[in-house]
Amino acid sequence: MSVTAHRSETIAVLFAKAQVIPVLTIERVADAVPLARALVAGGVRVLEVTLRTPVAADAAKAIMAEVPDAIVGIGTILNPDDLARAEKLGARFGISPGATPDLLRAAADGALPFAPGIATASELMAALAHGFDFAKFFPAEQAGGIKALRALAGPFPQVRFCPTGGIGEANAVAWLSEPNVAAVGGSWLCPASDIKSGNWAGITAMCQRTMKMLQSR
Repeated sequence: MSVTAHRSETIAVLFAKAQVIPVLTIERVADAVPLARALVAGGVRVLEVTLRTPVAADAAKAIMAEVPDAIVGIGTILNPDDLARAEKLGARFGISPGATPDLLRAAADGALPFAPGIATASELMAALAHGFDFAKFFPAEQAGGIKALRALAGPFPQVRFCPTGGIGEANAVAWLSEPNVAAVGGSWLCPASDIKSGNWAGITAMCQRTMKMLQSR
């Protein structure tokens, strides 16, 4: 097994145990720690902090420092610089919505367990050429949904996925029932309105309900 394939296996196993990866867009650093604690209290430990806001890096740092039970990764990695930032922060994994040749090369040469984003067979072939056999399927529903994922399973039976985009409480079980799906990503566990209002108890309750639903499937 190549080094890149080993790192793909690392993130695939981590995600499979988690089943659900919350996609966190944090606008205020002050929200980071209580949000992470609310998620962990609800049984959700593997967190994707996206680089979509100016405070994302500081938010990730705060969670890593103050919520030791959280496993923090960095999402919305768009280029090699973002990847380097994630590694420097001490992230446990990195994930991208798509993948350029430069990003795939940097990720293959780096040390961070990484899942490139793909939406088509050609994009998946590029990821595989760099050693990545675990990928984010994005945007999942908009890119053809479960039927598209099943179609990819034919020529690429070795690949496992974390579908993200259009996935919520209503369809998470259906996606997770697919044999090539390790986990699903989404923001339904922590709606922006709940984060803004500080409804941490509501987020914990949503996580508990979701995890109970997944355990009973």
